[in-house]
Amino acid sequence: MKFYMAPLEGITGYVFRNAHYEYFHPADKYFTPFITPGLNSSLKSKALKDVLPENNHGPFIVPQILTNRADEFIYTEKQLGEMGYTEINLNLGCPSGTVVAKGRGSGFLAFRDKLDAFLDEIYSTAEMKISIKTRLGKESAEEFEALLDIYNQYPLEELIIHPRTREDYYRGVPNDEAFRMGAEKSRCPVCYNGNIFTKEDYRSVSEKFPETDGFMIGRGLVANPALLDILWNEKDVVDKALLRKFHDRVYADYGEILYGEINLLYKMKELWNYMICIFSDSKKYGKKIRKAQKLKDYQRIVDALFEEQEIITGAGYQPN
Repeated sequence: MKFYMAPLEGITGYVFRNAHYEYFHPADKYFTPFITPGLNSSLKSKALKDVLPENNHGPFIVPQILTNRADEFIYTEKQLGEMGYTEINLNLGCPSGTVVAKGRGSGFLAFRDKLDAFLDEIYSTAEMKISIKTRLGKESAEEFEALLDIYNQYPLEELIIHPRTREDYYRGVPNDEAFRMGAEKSRCPVCYNGNIFTKEDYRSVSEKFPETDGFMIGRGLVANPALLDILWNEKDVVDKALLRKFHDRVYADYGEILYGEINLLYKMKELWNYMICIFSDSKKYGKKIRKAQKLKDYQRIVDALFEEQEIITGAGYQPN
């Protein structure tokens, strides 16, 4: 069984990945938040800084690229290859309005002829392994079969399927039948991505698709960093003291690279939007954390949370 950490923009950067790798059962692969390349990209840009080897200590990293231009993809692939990377991932899943409006991410799925030509160029030129993370289509799941016909023409390292359309965004439940079709018809290995927040969620998905041995987890693993330990039956619930050490490591490392307490507060609040879900009295403490305006107030609230509240067995991310 293989477990991957999905990228969450602004959250699962190298600070989070390094801390997760140190304190919890590591993912087999950690996919980075997407790099939007340009032909004149500097290695000092924010996205590329996240994948610099000196900033990543231990995890197997797969950089993710978001573009609809083959020349940009190939240029960035060369940069990443020079850093020592051997695998990259093409983002055809991002549902963001600004991304889709530019025909990137899941927006690229609506232009199948252009997508086919793009894939033909990158797979005939690139020297690295290339996996693809895809949705079912832009408007409708009925688009997926035609997309599979395109993907099957190329030597994908892996096809990571998020069984929703762009129009679904993250609403509702994943489309099991569409994923089953993808798993049956794909000529390359398939990985499942979507709504795995707890052990019960994983058990349900793995029972539905027993031939699938790859699972990508995003929001569920941010909300409960010990979720992989639980899935591997190493423990039933995250140890609160260990989670505190993880929090303190992330907090300290962000403190080293972020300027000013407002930026640090904002970054930690992003994390607690997810992690608060596994604590008792989560609404009360989540509200307190959101309202904190000073680091001293934030620290006091977090101290009280860890001292006064418990981690709920079986709890996980709770979509709005």
